[in-house]
Amino acid sequence: MANPATTSSGTSRPEAPSSPHRPPALGWRWWVGKAIPPALLLVAGLLFLVALGAAQRLGWIAAESAGSGATSATGGHVYTCPMHPQIRQPGAGRCPICGMELVPATSGAATDLDELSVTIQPAQRRLAHIETAAALSEPLAATIHTVGAIAIDESRMATVASYISGRLERLFADYTGVPVAKGDHLAVIYSPQLYSAQVEYLETRKALRETSNAALAAVRQAQESLAANTRQRLVELGMTEQQIVELETTSEARSRLTIHTPIGGTVIEKLAVEGKYVEAGEPIYRVADLSTVWLMLELYPEDAARIRFGQRVEAEMQSLPGERFQGRVAFIDPRVDPGTRTVGVRVEFLNPAGRLRPGDYANATIYLPIGQTGEVYDQELAGRWISPMHPQIIRDSAGSCPICGMDLVPTSRYGYAESPVEQPASLHIPRSALLMAGSNSVVYVETEPGRFEIRPVKVGPILRDKVIILDGLKAGEQVAVAGNFLIDSQMQLAGNPSLIDPARALPAQRERKEPLALDGAEAAAIAGQDGARVERLYAAYVRIQQTLAADRNPAEADASELHEVAHELTASQTLDPALGELLRPVVEHSKHLAHQDLEQARQAFKPISHAVVTLASRARGEQAKGSLVHFFCPMVPGGGGDWLQNDQELLNPYFGSRMLRCGEKAHEFPLPASLRGE
Repeated sequence: MANPATTSSGTSRPEAPSSPHRPPALGWRWWVGKAIPPALLLVAGLLFLVALGAAQRLGWIAAESAGSGATSATGGHVYTCPMHPQIRQPGAGRCPICGMELVPATSGAATDLDELSVTIQPAQRRLAHIETAAALSEPLAATIHTVGAIAIDESRMATVASYISGRLERLFADYTGVPVAKGDHLAVIYSPQLYSAQVEYLETRKALRETSNAALAAVRQAQESLAANTRQRLVELGMTEQQIVELETTSEARSRLTIHTPIGGTVIEKLAVEGKYVEAGEPIYRVADLSTVWLMLELYPEDAARIRFGQRVEAEMQSLPGERFQGRVAFIDPRVDPGTRTVGVRVEFLNPAGRLRPGDYANATIYLPIGQTGEVYDQELAGRWISPMHPQIIRDSAGSCPICGMDLVPTSRYGYAESPVEQPASLHIPRSALLMAGSNSVVYVETEPGRFEIRPVKVGPILRDKVIILDGLKAGEQVAVAGNFLIDSQMQLAGNPSLIDPARALPAQRERKEPLALDGAEAAAIAGQDGARVERLYAAYVRIQQTLAADRNPAEADASELHEVAHELTASQTLDPALGELLRPVVEHSKHLAHQDLEQARQAFKPISHAVVTLASRARGEQAKGSLVHFFCPMVPGGGGDWLQNDQELLNPYFGSRMLRCGEKAHEFPLPASLRGE
């Protein structure tokens, strides 16, 4: 038996029974003690992050992205020159052109200086779905697709009318659409006026026969004139020659006249019924010859300007799908419709089987040569003769048109060649490559892998899926055909010229970034005083070049020497006039060369150098001692950074000490063979 619990006072009390499922009660101090350590840790972490951000803002530490760390770890940087973005090397170093220290291409330092392009990394390119295609130069044939309607050939329509007043007793063509042949009976008309005219003619003939030969000549002549007049009256009343001969044979007047059709074709309108009384000149039928029909088209003026008489046109009728019919242009309206701003074009189609029905719609295709301003070769028209009214009438020799009777003319009158003509090539790109906004048109050219350069272009005819480029692009250059709007947006974000404002790219585009193009022929040796002047000019020029490379203004004596010698050469009577004309820029820009500041002198030195370099490729004096070297720097502002030296050590006169070694050797002009003793 357990002992009872003893209290501090020594008294005892019974012990309360304990439950195994109820934890002992915990006070609030215990909970506070448990919460303080995590709270202190959280506050410390927040303070660390705030301190880290402040240190980065103050520049005490630099943030490094994961991507750059990975690149540094792998050593995969591509280095480029800030002044020459075309220089790309796998490691650090100096630019072989200007000597500047290379920087990583991925840092953006190089691309920021290239204001005409942006560089798209391969991953970005795949994400933007950028695609390119080559600009091609080849002959093109444009096609104009339009819709027109078949119409009746107006030159093959006739109206059958009554020449006299009377009543229609019979109509042989009972309904519209009846085919008729030329001379067929169409109607019978009753006319008392016709009867009396026939009786008068018969009586006149009888009186003429009874007049004896012995009668007065005047009386007989009057009788003959009366007979001729009454006969002509029958013609005017609509009787045919055959009907008059029958009247003269039978001597029997008739009050009923048969009306014949003047042409063969189809009755397209019936304008009267049997028993109707018609006046003289009132139409009864309209007949059309549908063996030839017209296709009426409406074209824009710029398209109509490229079409010529006799040009081939193909059409597919709405009622005859899948069948192609060929016709030729018969008429081009000389006016522009003021309402629709279109030009009417009429195409003539042969329709011997009657399958082409007036009123039917047709899809027409007109084939046009692009870039051809002279003769056009058409095998069917070469060296042949054509009707000026009906282009389907084509013959091998001169003659007359069987339809209108006009003389045939040679097809060369309408610009068709007698022998095949080589069609000029046109430079074209896919339609999707061209970006247009108002009067601005640009493309993006991939000059290097991933480098897209903006290029303002002059646009010619725009075809369905191609665009003719007149200026601004060369054959073989790769242009962006997909993703080019994303490239343009990158140009805008970089502050570079873009589709919105491409004008800033035009001056840079016109800058010559390549050395002067020379003919490559060996220089000629100039004898006598002119040869000595040529060598004096080179010597004065080289002294000025060396002075500018040393960051000094040209000496007045050197500038005067250059000016005077150039003037003497241009005025020489013995020097080739072409060489004298070449030196006129030297005379113009060297006059005040010594009185300008250093930068102005360098600008004036540029046209002088262009003339002197070209002269060095063509002429040397007999007193010449050594070669001349042509150098070029692509970084010269405004382009055209050519100059001449008499040694191989490159000294840039346009930059001086700033970039003394910036440039490259373009050509070397050795002494002429006659001066080398060869």
